[in-house]
Amino acid sequence: MDHDDASVLQTARLLLRPWRITDASFHRQLWSERDPRVPAHRRITLDGHPTLSELEKWIQAYEAVPAPGLLVVERKTSGEVMGYCGLIPYSAGRADEPELAYEFLHAFWGQGFATEASRVILERADALGYPSLASTVREWNDASLRVLEKLGFVNTGEVEPDDVHGDSLLLRRAI
Repeated sequence: MDHDDASVLQTARLLLRPWRITDASFHRQLWSERDPRVPAHRRITLDGHPTLSELEKWIQAYEAVPAPGLLVVERKTSGEVMGYCGLIPYSAGRADEPELAYEFLHAFWGQGFATEASRVILERADALGYPSLASTVREWNDASLRVLEKLGFVNTGEVEPDDVHGDSLLLRRAI
């Protein structure tokens, strides 16, 4: 897959780049590491779905998503894939307000990578002219709540109740 330089973002420690078919195994590992409180449709099922092949197909389809979308985050020095970070359409459907999303393999938690990757995504969102960004997070996800707080997101008080998986909180940040 060839991508122009505009689709690759960099920080001091990280490279954020488009997905490659070879990222399917790392993506499946993310699915397998998810907290049991995450809804079942976002975890590996008992019969093994999504499979590596299904995730490869998702990556192929994802190539059509407009930039910046979700980018794979890798360590600059080693090329080791760590997670993903980027912008997705906000579930409430506001075209002018995408949602910041990120997820990292457990081995990379607590080292500032989510904050660092998100900051470069916020810079891109600003350059693209978005007036604000949303982010939804489960109320039990203290680590993500801390990252979003560092980035200047504030809790809007809007809650999507979920007695099974924990309420989802809506946070928002003006650019």
